[in-house]
Amino acid sequence: MALTEVAFLGPIGTYSHLVAEKRFGRKCKMVPFPSILQVCGYVSKKPTRRGIIPIENSSGGTIYETIDILMANEPKIYIAEELSLDVKLALLGRKNEKIETLYSHFAPLEHCAHWLQNNLPHVQKRVVSSTAMAARHASDETGSAAIGNRRLASLNGLNVLKYPIATEVPNITMFLSISGQKVVLPGKKKTSIMAKLPNSPGSLCTFLETFRNQDVNLSRILSRPIRGCPREYAFIVDIQGAPAEPQVKKALSLARKVCVELRVIGTYPTRRPYRS
Repeated sequence: MALTEVAFLGPIGTYSHLVAEKRFGRKCKMVPFPSILQVCGYVSKKPTRRGIIPIENSSGGTIYETIDILMANEPKIYIAEELSLDVKLALLGRKNEKIETLYSHFAPLEHCAHWLQNNLPHVQKRVVSSTAMAARHASDETGSAAIGNRRLASLNGLNVLKYPIATEVPNITMFLSISGQKVVLPGKKKTSIMAKLPNSPGSLCTFLETFRNQDVNLSRILSRPIRGCPREYAFIVDIQGAPAEPQVKKALSLARKVCVELRVIGTYPTRRPYRS
């Protein structure tokens, strides 16, 4: 079934939008949404839709809104691919105008902290929901600038004051391509699962040993509180391999026996990073 629409965390000009265009080109209708939850809800309703949502930034850390949606399974979505973007940031504003206020998403501000301290130590920093929204503020307000991708300059009537900035440390953002149904795509696989364990001594250790004993590598383990259950936690675990592989299949079978609940969120390929 051919894809017709790609939803992404908007507005137009965000890095999610950039990744959506790089992955799917212009063959699909691009549909922006103001929240990750709305992207997921839209994608879950039709099999011809795909969504692009961020999950991790190498400087800003994990995007917990994405993790919580995957754990709750509401709306019901599956991971189809893991995508990444080698982010190069630009300082956007108006030439010959003193910068008093600087807008950006928290992740770019975190990544650029040392550069800002050395180059713009006295500006007031304000966190907004996206770099695209930051550029809108910079466009609307005198004495304001933004940190984001270069394309936002032309979209908002701004100048690229400096590019790239804060390049001494790699800045990689990971994204998920999501679907409302299970998708099988070619490529070397990894598998993400959600696991709820008994609230008893040693339960996490027992769970992890089911993978070690089968020589299955785990690349990520995240814990999050279970809504409505104080001091109880669920885990998102990334596994190198697919359930069709004998070692992974055996490990998952053993893991289910020691879990209160275990659910596969997706088995999917990881693509090479795009350049911003």
